[in-house]
Amino acid sequence: MTVLDGARERWVRTGGVELCVAELGDPRRPTVVLVHGYPDSKEVWSEVAARLAGAFHVVLYDVRGHGRSTAPSPLRGGFTLEKLTDDFLAVADAVSPDRPVHLVGHDWGSVQSWEFVTVKRTQGRIASFTSMSGPSLDHFGHWINKRIKRPTPRRVGQLLGQGAKSWYVYLLHTPVLPELAWRGPLGKRWPAILERVEKVPGGDYPTASLPSDAAHGAWLYRDNVRPRLSRPREDAYAHAPVQLVTPLGDAFLSERLYDGLELWAPHLTRRTLPAKHWVPRTRPDRLADWITEFVTAIEGGRSGTAANGKHADRFGGQLVLVTGAGNGIGRATALAFAEAGARVVAVDRDAEAAARTAELSRLIGARDAWAETVDVSDEQAMEKLAARVAAEYGIVDVLVNNAGIGLSGSFFDTTPEDWKKVLDVNLWGVIHGCRLFGRQMAERGQGGHIVNTASAAAFQPSRALPAYGTSKAAVLMLSECLRAELADQGIGVTAICPGLVNTNITATAHFVGVDAGEEKRRQQRTARLYGARNYPPEKVADAVLEAVVHNRAVVPVTPEARGAHLMSRFAPRVLRRLARVNPPL
Repeated sequence: MTVLDGARERWVRTGGVELCVAELGDPRRPTVVLVHGYPDSKEVWSEVAARLAGAFHVVLYDVRGHGRSTAPSPLRGGFTLEKLTDDFLAVADAVSPDRPVHLVGHDWGSVQSWEFVTVKRTQGRIASFTSMSGPSLDHFGHWINKRIKRPTPRRVGQLLGQGAKSWYVYLLHTPVLPELAWRGPLGKRWPAILERVEKVPGGDYPTASLPSDAAHGAWLYRDNVRPRLSRPREDAYAHAPVQLVTPLGDAFLSERLYDGLELWAPHLTRRTLPAKHWVPRTRPDRLADWITEFVTAIEGGRSGTAANGKHADRFGGQLVLVTGAGNGIGRATALAFAEAGARVVAVDRDAEAAARTAELSRLIGARDAWAETVDVSDEQAMEKLAARVAAEYGIVDVLVNNAGIGLSGSFFDTTPEDWKKVLDVNLWGVIHGCRLFGRQMAERGQGGHIVNTASAAAFQPSRALPAYGTSKAAVLMLSECLRAELADQGIGVTAICPGLVNTNITATAHFVGVDAGEEKRRQQRTARLYGARNYPPEKVADAVLEAVVHNRAVVPVTPEARGAHLMSRFAPRVLRRLARVNPPL
């Protein structure tokens, strides 16, 4: 049984074809129309539609010649953008005659929806448009012409790069061969190809109509691509707010293809996603969240929802959990994600500090933020936290295991209790977080990212930090191992290695082998040293966001951390000599 089995169906006649239209949700709510791409049918949207149906009147229809809709006769000339626009207007009039609809398109559903939102005869019928993995052919034509008429090495490279990505377009223009391939071996193997290459989960998609859908859909390209690219419209301006979702791993479309889109879509919200082409199947949670946010904003009279900030397009709506978020690097990281529009769960053993971080997160841009109190070294408490977060807030998209404590002193002065305390927090806290929240990410099957805070001490030995350095070296190795294991599931893992950063970990670090008075003096001296260095935790937070954006493995942050990392690789004997120096504390 598919999610759409519970939908209400109707048939809409237009232009000599009958379109199969499915509806979910309350018709009194705002209408969201989902338009599928090639070689799909409306079922490609089933996971997204199910998530939207609680808040909206959701409408899906099989494009002419696809799924349960009938095909035009003859096929040639039956799939022009003008006729597809007629189809859309017929569906919109049938399902929402008195109110404009919110349009969402993927792949060729997006290509044709760009036509809908830029032609004059649809003005007043579209309240907003969310586009993914499908450009306007008019905008594409102007993009090509600009690079041909005013070539630069960079523009020529972009043109050649997109030309290589568009290899399939050339094949679809050949006569007969695409139809034979889709009705033969390609149609049979396509589900396995999607599962292997695009990581699309198996199940009820694609439907049994795939071979005929793909054969008919070849005329989408033949009827439109060459005529429109050679003579792009000059008036292709969007008359409704647009949300652009760009999967950065799209094998068919370059991100550069959308450069300058603001010229054509004045009210534009950009989102980027670390995913491949078929995001309606691989990232339905993220898409449903962004669509809900965008449509709700439009219905509320706002034309855009993107947060301000360098990474607003990447983290808008994502759920980010940060441990040790009550102060220092943890708080700075939580606030950086909040400013980028993420939803934040601030975790700390200090309830008041966690609550303050959550409050600040909401003030600077988080759509929502929550405080949770837990000791990360407590396995059962972490298990309860993971279950509560999943049940109340959702599956975490980015996990930052940041909670840690400092410990300094010689090996023989470090007691077994000292070792247990530092390993419980610095290592086992990370293990608990990775195991519990990482498993939830993996089981969801929509990717994610784990950031583990290690230290420059992970690769820089010191006679004064045997326990602390060991705990952080273990975090570094754990991160490298997890990165290898989770790569196939689209989950990135990063080890962040700050150096001397001005946080209160120095003031609370434990110094073994000395009395309370001497420990207090060393804490104060170390705090002054780090304060004089004055490297702010906000710079570490920026490095965390950059690491997630670019999926970096190991990130030494401060100059001294980067230097030590290089020496550990190319001059390890020098580091070993430096490790013998007794710090003047």
